[in-house]
Order: sequence, then C-alpha cells, then structure tokens
Amino acid sequence: MTHGTRSGEPAAQGRHAVVVGGGLAGVTTALALADAGVRVTLLEGRPRLGGLAFSFRRGELTVDNGQHVYLRCCTAYRWFLDRVEGTALAPLQDRLDVPVLDLARPEGRRLGRLRRDALPVPLHLGRSLAAYPHLSLADRARVGRAALALKGLDLTDPALDTQDFGSWLAAHGQSARAVEALWDLVGVATLNAVASDASLALAAMVFKTGLLSDPGAADIGWARVPLGDLHDRLARKALDSAGVRTEVRTRVTSVCAHGNGQWSVEVPGETLQADAVILAVPQREAHDLLPAGALDAPERLLEIGTAPILNVHVVYDRKVLGRPFFAALGSPVQWVFDRTDASGLREGQYLALSQSVAQDEIDEPVAVLRERYLPELERLLPLTRGADVKDFFVTRERTATFAPTPGVGHLRPGARTKASGLYLAGAWTATGWPATMESAVRSGVSAADAVLGALGRPRPRHLFDFEEAA
Repeated sequence: MTHGTRSGEPAAQGRHAVVVGGGLAGVTTALALADAGVRVTLLEGRPRLGGLAFSFRRGELTVDNGQHVYLRCCTAYRWFLDRVEGTALAPLQDRLDVPVLDLARPEGRRLGRLRRDALPVPLHLGRSLAAYPHLSLADRARVGRAALALKGLDLTDPALDTQDFGSWLAAHGQSARAVEALWDLVGVATLNAVASDASLALAAMVFKTGLLSDPGAADIGWARVPLGDLHDRLARKALDSAGVRTEVRTRVTSVCAHGNGQWSVEVPGETLQADAVILAVPQREAHDLLPAGALDAPERLLEIGTAPILNVHVVYDRKVLGRPFFAALGSPVQWVFDRTDASGLREGQYLALSQSVAQDEIDEPVAVLRERYLPELERLLPLTRGADVKDFFVTRERTATFAPTPGVGHLRPGARTKASGLYLAGAWTATGWPATMESAVRSGVSAADAVLGALGRPRPRHLFDFEEAA
C-alpha cells in the first residue's frame, strides 16, 4: 500500500502518525499532519466519518442526526469547511437575525427578533435589545449592564470555572424571565446546559466571543446540504487527496508504547507501527485506550459528565413555516429548523426540532413525544393545524456533549500526554470552548501542532490562519 502527501514531497523521513477516531477532531488532525508531510493512517470504528455530526437515509430523506450550526466567530470550523471545500454549502447569515416566538403572548404579538446592526460592539445589539418585546423595559436595561460586566471578565481566571453562570446572572440583577428569554435562549443551544448548571468560564467565553467581541461574531451559519456531505464525503475526498490512509469499520483494540518512541496500534487483523498516536475519541474511550502513566490522573476523564440532545423530526404534507428557523419561548420547543431542501424532500415541508438539555426526555417513547410536540407546533405555527403529518420520528444522542458543569475546566486535558508520542484530541479536551464543532476542530489543530513540534516539522502556515482571524 502506498502513501502520498498533499504536495507530493517525501513523507517526513518515514514518520508515521496514527489517528484514532474519524470525527471532526480526528479528520482535522489527519489533514493537518498530512499537509505538513507526515504519513497518516486514520482509523474509525463506525462505517463513516463525521463523529456525532452525521447523516443517514430514511426512505427518500437524507436526515441529519441533529441540527448543527456554527457562528462567524468559529474560525477553526470555518477553516475546516474551507479545507474540505465545503464553505459554499454551509453559508453564514449576512447579519445575525433570530426570530423568537413567545407563546405566552397574545397571537399577533408573539414575534420578537434578536438581530444586529452595522455598529461597533456593544451598540450593534442596542436597537434590537431596546425593541425586544419578550423582556420588560427594566429587564432590558439590566441585561445591558450584565453584558458590560461579562465583557469585563478575564477568561484566563481559573476562579470562573468554579462558579455557575446562573448565580452570576442573579448577582448581576438578571430576573428569571431575562434568563429564560435571553441568556438561556442562547446558552442552552451553545452549552447544552441551563445557566444554573453551566460553568461561568464556559458561559462567559460563549457570550464574550459570540456577542461582545466583533459585531458579526454571532452571525449564524448552517449546512444547506446533509452533514454527511461535509463531514464524510468531502472530508474523505480531502483526506484521500492528502494521501491519508483512511479505514472505517476499524476499531482499535489497544495502543502500546515500545519505550523507544515507537508505538503499536492494534486493530483486528493488523498491527500498525507509528511514531505518534493521536486519540481523537470520546473521553471514556480515550480513558480505556490510555497506557498506564500517560496522564497523572486518568480517572478525571471519567469525571467529565455527558449531556444528551434530542431531535424531533416532523414531515408535513405542505409548507407550514416561511423562515429557515426560529426559537421558541413558553413552550417545550426550543429551536425549529426547516430541513426540506437539505433532506431532498420534494413535497411538503420537513421541520427538525433541536432539544438540548434533554435529560428528562431522552428515553421517552416516540408516541409520548409525538403527543407532546405536535400540539406545541400547532400552537406555534398556525398553518400546521390543517396539515397532515406524513412522518414523525426522533433521533437521540445520549452523550451528545460533555456537561459544561462548574469545575469541568480542571478535568479537561491538553493535547500532550506524559507518554512521548501520544496525544489527545476531541471537543472535550482543553480548548476553552464548550462541546461544539469549533472545539473539535481546535482540538485537532492543537494535537497536530504538538505532534509536529515533537517531530521537528514546521507547521503549515495556512492551518493557523484562523488563529489570527480569531
């Protein structure tokens, strides 16, 4: 079997890296190393790449397991899209605009919007906040003061990780209504936790970076094609072009050090020899593969909790929603997206409901969820009342993200381990970001950077362009 490199230059004096895991973190690591001239083998246990951001077929539909979005400030994920030539398939809004429907208000007055103006921070959100109908005048003023206090927090202060965001908001005058209608509206979707259960460090990072850094930072982007087109098909094409050997349906059974800087990676029927091994798998899987002594306290990986996300999928016989997405208040429904075109549906409309913090619902039977959510959609969207439901199904990710609880920061390891030649990647590692596609890609870049440093290889400049853009 032959192995090439992206530029056709000789592989780094025969140096070979094995990446375990083909999610966004693993694919990023593999591409970055191959771009630097390292020979790379990527091993993935599933039959596809993409990790937890994937697609599958259901009859005539191509379905994403869950709705994933990114923001303009997600410079690493935007680099990834560019690297796999997928940027045009997942465009950003021209300008942040989030419709918010509140069922507690009378019909005709339920719609509010969170959008930005072309003004410097924090004025870019001033007009939108002043007109936001889901908060009282007093709440709007207090939100502005809390935002300024948030902007003043030092994200490098380790004390932030010991506090919860909800207590901080309460101490800064935020009412329960303000938390529901603004802070949790954003935080639940980005952190997969309500404010009272979220680390202040991670919440502050989200709000400072997304809403208080650059006027366009929170503009929303999402795939207009199935996620599998980006994270599997285009990713595989990029890996192949870079000369990476990619093996799916290949589960790693053990990783062993030889003491001379060399490693063996065991898969059924083969033993691979490597100069570097990168574990780009979930934290529990990484824990099980780690050799003794690789981390000072490997049990900390098992202390990183997980949080579920439930996605409810409804296909109607007609169009019932005229906008690409909206968020809801006063309802169990959180965010609703139109997936009609991306799924290949030719008649009717396909809506996907993304339900974060789904601990109470993740194991509910489909029939129970149907009884709960179809009436809610009728309350939110009047056009559904005369429409036929052609299909209703759910997808469940019980360990969708790591739980961003206070104290999680000191549990998250960096890319380097104490074992020479062994590295970690994954959204759960110490990226400073919550469990997002951005965090996954950043972790892959960090792991690749650590490997290249150890191998004495220059890092490709294009890979780190996003750091300057951040």
